[in-house]
Amino acid sequence: MKRIPIVYFSDVLCVWAYFAQLRIDAVERTYADQVQFETRFCSVFGDAARKIATGWASKGGYEGFNAHLMQVGARFPEMTLNPNIWLTVRPATSVAPQLLLKSIQLAEAAGEIEAGGLTRAALLMRKAFFEDGLDIADRDVRHQVLEKAGLDLMVVTRRIKDGRAHAALSTDYKDAEAMGIQGSPTFVLNEGRQKLFGNVGFRIIDANIQELLRDPSPDQASWC
Repeated sequence: MKRIPIVYFSDVLCVWAYFAQLRIDAVERTYADQVQFETRFCSVFGDAARKIATGWASKGGYEGFNAHLMQVGARFPEMTLNPNIWLTVRPATSVAPQLLLKSIQLAEAAGEIEAGGLTRAALLMRKAFFEDGLDIADRDVRHQVLEKAGLDLMVVTRRIKDGRAHAALSTDYKDAEAMGIQGSPTFVLNEGRQKLFGNVGFRIIDANIQELLRDPSPDQASWC
């Protein structure tokens, strides 16, 4: 059976993408081998200090942003938010952890690490920041995440050393722009015809998948 592809764009420092893992888990439990997620990255916190300075300057800066996240987090009791995120630890960028994750993705595709390595490392990377309050822009912290994920440092970082991970991450960012990705997280289905952006509930994702399972023809979406 051909799986329905779901392209998933996110930024590892985006709290909504952290919470979206609940929806991804639910989709995978419900549809098992009927869907296939493709992990891609977009840049929301590429320059985190500038983003918060411009977006939260009139709303309390880092303190206001932290208060907002704590309020949001109360709506997701299944997930843990460290009360000090963006207060005592302020990652400079999401580029560094996403570069490492992209290198893991390339190594997995080449068969150099076991399947599922990227999924495990991405979840641990997010937990390192949102739960443990660690600076995942720091190289030592990222390497600790690798160790926790059971991945070989030399194998994973090889594609950072030779630049291939940089190229792949650049492609993600450019594709996100070309596809009109508004932010993180965004689920893209049906060859780009269906984009589900932001805090999207499971039932909405479920309805879109059900429609594609009912009639997977790409022409179904066009009335022309």
